[in-house]
Parts: sequence; structure tokens; C-alpha cells
Amino acid sequence: MDNELAQQPTTPEGASGVARKDAPEQVLADTNEGSPDDASEQQPGASTPDDATRPTVIVMHASVGSGHRSAANAVAQALELLRDDPSLRDGVPCPEDLNVEVLDVLGFGRMRMNGDKMASMFTGPTRPIYDLTWRYTLTGRLLWAGGTAWSRIMFPRFTEHVRKTKPLAIVCTHITAANVAVGARMITGQSFPIVCVPTDYETEGMWPHLHSDLFCVANESMAETLRPRKVPEERITITGIPARPAFRKTYDKAAGREKFGLPQDKRIVLALAGAYLPTPYVRFREALDKMLPYLHRFKNTHLVIVAGADAEYAAHLRRECEELGILNATVLEYVEGMAELMAASDLVICKPGGLTVTECLCAKAPMILLGRAYGQENINVRMLTSLGAALHVTTARELVGAMGHVDTNPAIVEAMLTQGSFLRRPNAAIDIARNALRLAAAEPSTDARMRKKHFLHFYWGHTPAHIR
Repeated sequence: MDNELAQQPTTPEGASGVARKDAPEQVLADTNEGSPDDASEQQPGASTPDDATRPTVIVMHASVGSGHRSAANAVAQALELLRDDPSLRDGVPCPEDLNVEVLDVLGFGRMRMNGDKMASMFTGPTRPIYDLTWRYTLTGRLLWAGGTAWSRIMFPRFTEHVRKTKPLAIVCTHITAANVAVGARMITGQSFPIVCVPTDYETEGMWPHLHSDLFCVANESMAETLRPRKVPEERITITGIPARPAFRKTYDKAAGREKFGLPQDKRIVLALAGAYLPTPYVRFREALDKMLPYLHRFKNTHLVIVAGADAEYAAHLRRECEELGILNATVLEYVEGMAELMAASDLVICKPGGLTVTECLCAKAPMILLGRAYGQENINVRMLTSLGAALHVTTARELVGAMGHVDTNPAIVEAMLTQGSFLRRPNAAIDIARNALRLAAAEPSTDARMRKKHFLHFYWGHTPAHIR
């Protein structure tokens, strides 16, 4: 789960025409915690009666936080680009009348589920347990392949939707979505491909490994994880994690600073402190509060804190800066053009969520990852710090120390930027869209093991490639 990204409030369908079907009562006003969708990029709407007769690709997420949804929207927008601009297809067939649906799988559940509350369950005392179980099913050798259990018990409505829609392909950015898609395909007997897109820098053990047609992963380390799980090489491709179109653009740093009223002659440090879900950000904000009194030390640094749509928190920060006499800080609320703001910054302080760090990489913004990391965030931290693409601190004291270290050794920032280039894949969404359309146009898989029906399908894998 990636519960740290936030998007803007939903609006009526715009020019894009991508059909968005989020869960009832779960289309919430997101808070721009650091990497929201820009106004021109996130335009949810509803399907029209004509869509039922058009070739359709379903892009499915689960509203557990908002990172999975952001990734799904990015892939959907990429599919539209390929539909509307043949020059981008690189020889991949695409229907001229392609319809793209973005669905929240939780909206099809038999029981009403609040994904945000589910995400918060993994941010309190249960975090160490979640950390132990996240990567592997049981020992790491007993793995989940895929089955109809969840579809039959919890998601029969989605199965019926698939039966009627007959999609060309389903792209999934969350494990629940992937498992429900696999179950629906088994039950309906259809042969569309299922593309799995993990949105962190490791692959959770509950993805439907043996019944997925393709895994689009962030890096080679993730491919090494899938091989011992008996995922064939031809069903693994390294694309990167999908970021929104704004993060494929190049921005002028000086122009960006002028736009946001930031000094040209200082090191801009951007802190992403807006909170779509408040619980995960309690300690993050506490650390920033404790760091503020020491900001006077860093004469060459200007701190920018994004509070998102949390006006109360923004007011608190402004009071703190005024009382402490801090002149080298700016507090922003909801920001449109987050990609440009990131590109205008020299360093970003953020939580280690998959979509957040991916967008920082795409914006060429080195990171200080703040806070204890569990589960997928732990893997993200290990990946980035092992490559030298980020620093990791867990306390306010460490944060002050890291900022001081950067202040006296500015070459560290350039080094992190260089190392981060090994993970930077701004065109990931386009690559994933091409792969989905390529599979949709190909002959259906003749591997009977992929299409065989199972209610619960576990299997025994090889020794895990990465041992904790």
C-alpha cells in the first residue's frame, strides 16, 4: 500500500473522457500532501451507454491510500495518449475507439469497505507485524498463485461487470484488484491478459503470481524476487513505477522558483507534509516541528513546507515560524503543479512511499526519507539508500544532522541525483500501456495452468532471492 500520496478533489469528466468508477462514498477530497494530480490531469467521470460497445481496457486499483489510484490514473492517461497519438505506439496495435475504465475494486465489494481505514491499520502498533508478513506468504516458500475465492465471496459484482464488458485487458495497481481480476477471468472463462503493476520497489507475496500474464516492475531487484516464485522470464518486464504525465516533462528551475515565489540564490528544501491520511503523518509532522527552531543555522537553505488542504496545520506552521522569527521558510497549502515545484527544489524531505519517491526521482529531486519504515516503505528505503539515491533519518535530531551535513557538503545532493538516475523511469506509464495493448492484441495464452480454475491456489517456490 502506498498511503502517502494525495490527489485533488474529483471533478466532472473533462476532455480526457476516461471513465472513473470509484467506490460509493469513497471519492474523497484529497489533500495535496505532496504529489497530487494536477487539475488538468485528474478528471473523473462516468461511463456512457456507448462505452458498452467499445473495446475496453480496465485499469483497476484499490482505494487504500491514494498511491495505487494515482498509478492507475497515470496508466489510464497513457492508454489514452496511445489511442489518440499513433506516433507514440511504437508499432503496438491500439483500437481507435478504445475505452478506458479506471475502477476502484473496493466499490464492487459485497460489504462496504473503507480503504483508508484499512491503510491506517498498518500505521500503528501493528506495523512490526505487517513488516514481517509483507514480503512473503508464511515462510517465503509457500506462495499465493491466484484463485476465485475473493471473487466468489466478496466481489461477484465485479465478475458480472467483466462478463458484460469483455475487456481487452485488465491492468492492476493493487494486489486486491489483481486477485479479483484473476478470479473473474477464471469464473467467466474469458482469456484477456492481466497486467500487474506493483507500486513499490518490491513485490508483495500475495500477488497472483502464476495466473498473471505480465508483471511490470520497477527494477531488476524485483525481477529477482519473482523468478524464485516461478514467474517465467517472459512474464516479467522492467518498466518503472507509473508517474503522471506532468512528471515526464522538463521544467526550468529558475522559472519554477519565480512562479512559487522562492529565492533563486538558496538551496530549496521541500518538505511534503500534507496528509491524506493523518495517522501516518503524525510522527513526520512532529519531527518537522522539532526541526524548525534549528532552521536559523542553515543560512543557505530555504525550507518550503507543503501542508496540502489541511488549513489548520498550515496555520500552525505559520505561527511557529513567526514566533521563532524564521525568515527562511515558506508554508504552502494545496499546490497545483507539484511536478514543477519538485523540479524547482534541490532536496525533498518526504515519507518513503512508492509513488512519492518515484515522482521525486522523475523530478530529479534527491530525498531525505523521514520516519521509521515498515513493510513496503522499509523496502523502498533499503533500495534508495543502498544505491545512494537518498538519505534516511528517523528522528528530528537526525534530520537536523542530515541537513547540516548537506549544508556543509553540497556535493552530496549531486551524488544522490546521479545515483537516482539509475531508477528514474519517467515513461513507465507509457511502457506499461504499450505492454498491455501488445498482450491484448496477441493470441491468448495457451498455458492451461494460467487458465485453470482454482478456489485457493498455493504453491511451493524456490529459495527467496532476498532474505531479511
